[in-house]
Formats: sequence, structure tokens, C-alpha cells
Amino acid sequence: MRAAVRAWAELLRVSALFTVPGDALAGAAALGRRPGRGTALAVGASLCLYEAGMALNDWADRDEDAIDRPHRPIPSGRITPGAALAAAGALTAAGLTMAARAGRPALTVATGLAATVWAYDLRLKHTQAGPAAMAAARALDLLLGATATATAGTGAASVGVERPAGANGTSRAARSARILSGARGPAQPTRPARTAHTDVRAALPAAALLGAHTYAVTAVSRHEAQGGSTAAPLGALAAIVALGAAAVREQRGSRDLPPVPGKGGPGGRHRTRPGAPAPRVLLPALTATYLRTAAEPLLHATLNPSPPLTQRAVGSGIRAMIPLQAVLAARAGAAGTGLAVMGLVPLARTLARKVSLT
Repeated sequence: MRAAVRAWAELLRVSALFTVPGDALAGAAALGRRPGRGTALAVGASLCLYEAGMALNDWADRDEDAIDRPHRPIPSGRITPGAALAAAGALTAAGLTMAARAGRPALTVATGLAATVWAYDLRLKHTQAGPAAMAAARALDLLLGATATATAGTGAASVGVERPAGANGTSRAARSARILSGARGPAQPTRPARTAHTDVRAALPAAALLGAHTYAVTAVSRHEAQGGSTAAPLGALAAIVALGAAAVREQRGSRDLPPVPGKGGPGGRHRTRPGAPAPRVLLPALTATYLRTAAEPLLHATLNPSPPLTQRAVGSGIRAMIPLQAVLAARAGAAGTGLAVMGLVPLARTLARKVSLT
């Protein structure tokens, strides 16, 4: 029993699971929303789809792993190919089911994410489009968190839909009620119906930064079995330094929301995002942690592109997603969320000593 549990833990790369929840949390922070029911559903869906990708990855690579990594669960005979494929299918179904509970927009994003994961593992991984597909998957995962957070519980059928209203902000139902009651005079303007959720396009910059990091790490991972590439870790190192410089700048207007009409003059009353502004030292500190986690192993792999050092650089690049997610949350004004995400770092480090990330 214990051997079977360990085999599945290796197949599913459970040590990498702690890099997943921060995607949804960073997506919620990018919208200025506190994590809620939709965020929790997005985290659950993301975990299922991530693990589906891990199982499908080893199923698709079983012949290659029999030569390069015979110790992996499938080539070593500890898990059958059929069991791995069945697990991938069941986990995908579970992830889409959880996303559906957050609303139709979240299900739409999750479906795109699942399709990207399956396309990467079955077809794109060994092509030039591989890193881009993996980057798209991570970006979609963050957008899933943003969409689910914004739409869960609103009953919204699509993104950015408002209730129909007249030119003066009065709904058709309200106008009909006034006519039937015999009320005279123009109707008093009412507050326009609130949009079903915040426009998720606000999360696109954060998704782009996370996707760029994923692209860089995936480009290096293509050489982890044989090593020998200096260009890949060097290019990833340059990209991560540039990402750190871009991320350390606090997102402009990150705590501002559209004004409430009719309050505080023509422009409306100003609203702010929930939570206090992040301390000035927090964002640079989190960025430094991100750079230290990802950059040093990449430098070593650049100087000596052996398989062990390349694999170490890939593993560190995966773990560096956690401080990057914390940076993305903090730069959007969600200091508490950023610190909560950083709490996953020691857990990921501890489990990585027992189960390999790659």
C-alpha cells in the first residue's frame, strides 16, 4: 500500500501542487477581489487539471521514459499505462465539474485550459510550440481564478453582461411599474445595474507575466534529460531578471475601482480595492525571493549544462512560481494574499525533498 501511494505521488508530482493555488489567488487580487467561494472552486479545478496533466504527461512519455527515466512509475511497472490514462480522464472531468459550479464563464476558461493541457501532452510538447502551450496553460489558470472569483454566485451567464436599462438608468421593469401605478413626471434616475462581475481583462497583465516565466522554464526543461544546452538556461535567466524588474513596479491604479455613479459629484464617489496598500518593502522583498529562487540555479546550469544542474534549474523555476504569484498579488495591493501564498514555500520545499518536481 505504501509503495502504491509513493508511486502515485511520483506520477502526479505532488510536490509541485503547492505552485497551483497561487494562480487563482493572484487572479482574484488582480481584480481587487477578496478570495471567496469562486476562488476556492478555481483552486480545486486547477489542482485537478494540473494533476491530470501530470498523469497524461507520463502516459504519453512512457516509451521515452523507458530509456531516459526507467525509474518513473510507468516504465518501472509500478503503475500501468491504462491506470495513468484513466486517472488523467477522471481528474479532467473533476476539474471541469468544479469550474462549472463557479459559473459558465469559469467553465469556458477551464475548458480552454483542459484542452491546452491535453494538446501539450499529446502533441505539442516535442514541437516548437511546446513552451508557448505551457505558458498559455499557466496564464489561463490565473484567468480561471479571476473569472471564477468574479462570477461565482452572481448568476452571470457571460462576462461583462449588465441588466438592460433605459437611457436614464431606469430598467424596463421599473418603467412599466410606474406606468401601471399612474405615477406622473419623469422617473428618477436609479443607479445602473452593477455589472455581473469585474472585467477580467484587468488580470491579463498578471497572466502575461506568469506565462512568460512558464515559457522560460519550459524551454529549459526540454533539455533536462540530456543536458548540453547553454542557450536555454541563459535565455531563461535573462527573461527572469526582466520579469523581476517588471513585476517589482506596483501596478498603477491597482487599488482603484470605477466610481459609484451619483455619489460625490459628477465623477462619482471613489472606491478602493479591499485591503490596505502593501508596505513599500514587501514588493521588493518578494521580488528578491523570486529572483533568488529562480536565477541562481539557472546561472549554474548556464555555466555547466549537465543533466543534474539543468534538472535542478527546472525544479527551482517551478518552485519560483510561488514567490512570483505572491509578487503579482502584492503589486495589485493584496499584501495579505501575497503573504498567504508565500506560506506555501516551506511546504513545497519539504515535499520536494521526498518527491521530485520533474
